Amino acid sequence: MIHYIIRRFLYAFPLLMGVNILTFVLFFIVNSPDDMARMQLGQKHVTEQSINNWKQQHGYDVPLLWNADATGEEKITRTIFYQKSVGLFLFRFGVSDSGRNIGADIQERMWPSLALALPTLCVGLMVDITFALLMVLFRGSYLEQSGIVLCVILMSISSLFYIIGGQFFIAKLLRLVPISGYDDGLAAIKFLVLPVLIGVCSGIGSGVRWYRTLFLEEVEKDYVRTARAKGLTETQTLFQHVLRNALIPILTGVVVILPLLFMGSLIMESFFSIPGLGSYTIDAINSQDFAIVRAMVFLGSVLYVIGLLLTDISYTLVDPRVRLS
Repeated sequence: MIHYIIRRFLYAFPLLMGVNILTFVLFFIVNSPDDMARMQLGQKHVTEQSINNWKQQHGYDVPLLWNADATGEEKITRTIFYQKSVGLFLFRFGVSDSGRNIGADIQERMWPSLALALPTLCVGLMVDITFALLMVLFRGSYLEQSGIVLCVILMSISSLFYIIGGQFFIAKLLRLVPISGYDDGLAAIKFLVLPVLIGVCSGIGSGVRWYRTLFLEEVEKDYVRTARAKGLTETQTLFQHVLRNALIPILTGVVVILPLLFMGSLIMESFFSIPGLGSYTIDAINSQDFAIVRAMVFLGSVLYVIGLLLTDISYTLVDPRVRLS
């Protein structure tokens, strides 16, 4: 078990290195330091002296990958890649192009993102699995056909419709919750109820159909017929055997969502003015603050790799045969 976890953990380093290098190359192929300076200065006619001053202040006045004018190890260390990207592996995010401490911003904004994403994931998972099991329980009936049609309808509606419609009917007309905003402590609950509800409802269509497909594959297997032959009811078979044996594909689907628990929802946080990491990333893109964007891309990659690692570990708990692979 320990060797299995160590092996999976070591696989993460070359992957993160590749993501870091690829992100760096893409950023500086599209925009040179001079282009970044012009965008940040925001002037129509920017002098060469202003560009050089901005680059010197923000550490972009050195070569990208190799400093031929330096000596010794400074040929590598006095480069933009070493100063801006290598530190990310130690979670030293540095300072944004606008002068803010990125690490402090992440620590401050991660909690609103978690407060929104965690209940959305947990409640959505329970709702999707419950409805999917009910559809499998009544498979072949009009109830299942109606459920499939409803899921297709829900999938066909844009998430923006749920957001705008929820804000209009629940917040503006009924005035049950605020339209947008955020507050500290327990006072934030009233601001989170609507986005969590919208997040759960917008995912029901695709989630229920996905889990229904998984459960339908399981109910046709031999162990289910054996359970029925032993006298178990259909409900007992579904909840005690089918659900347990479908945990591996369920975990695989959940791991894709895990980075969002920390990174936040870009659209949801922007519409509801929640000061999380999603809106933080959107603001950085709009202001073209590449230091923040690079840090968030790398952080998202780290979280995704951690999610994959946790999924591999959970596989060994759900199915011990995985330990032998």
